[in-house]
Amino acid sequence: MRYRATVEYDGTDFAGFQAQRPGIRTVQGELEAALSRLGNGVRQPVDGAGRTDAGVHALDQVIAFTFVGRMSAPRLEAALNGHLPPDVAIRDLRAVAPEFHPRRAARYREYRYTVWNGPRSPLRERTAFGVRAPLDVVAMARAGQVLEGRHDFKAFAAATDRPSVRTVHAVRVRRQGSLVTIDVRADSFLRGMVRRIVAVLLEVGRGTMTELEVREALAARQPARNGASAPAKGLCLRRVVLGRRPEATNGTDGDD
Repeated sequence: MRYRATVEYDGTDFAGFQAQRPGIRTVQGELEAALSRLGNGVRQPVDGAGRTDAGVHALDQVIAFTFVGRMSAPRLEAALNGHLPPDVAIRDLRAVAPEFHPRRAARYREYRYTVWNGPRSPLRERTAFGVRAPLDVVAMARAGQVLEGRHDFKAFAAATDRPSVRTVHAVRVRRQGSLVTIDVRADSFLRGMVRRIVAVLLEVGRGTMTELEVREALAARQPARNGASAPAKGLCLRRVVLGRRPEATNGTDGDD
């Protein structure tokens, strides 16, 4: 039976979502190990809607897998959670068509980057980037709008020879007290794209970069701010929305 589920994880102690060589702890590896224990040792691949990097968290990652055992969806969900470590949990497990794949089914993805713009806070800064200098959130929001639409985002990607055109639906910057959030929604992302966007917007917030310079960096297609990237701990895959995408975005993927 083919199933899909939503996965939440604290990425602090993971080397990313995607399974790697033995001995490297990943979210996919933990999920596949838990399924193997429930399926008489049969290892089944777990497919994700996106491949988050080391240290990146997820509130709403979508996965799919084929389970060889005989168990109802509610029992399987409870059993899986019983075999998963404390920093990974699944919910909303349900049966799907045999051909379902979350990467191909994802209409868009939304990431949230969290900044703690206040005094040093060990608890808050486990999943947020601590920035002490005052930030001009209004200027950051204006600069973020420059990135909305369909563009070549090579300036905001890790070195790659893959196509770098993506459609960004929205960039939203908000403040609530000392908490600053940057939400980026797109059909898909290049590897490291969101954290590089955040690094540039933080420069705008500090007053060391202008909206015009952001526009010029995007057009130049060279590494913006020499490839500066915000720390992984502030980034979270907030949600994955499933559904049919416009044909123009088909074939893109979800490296994050």
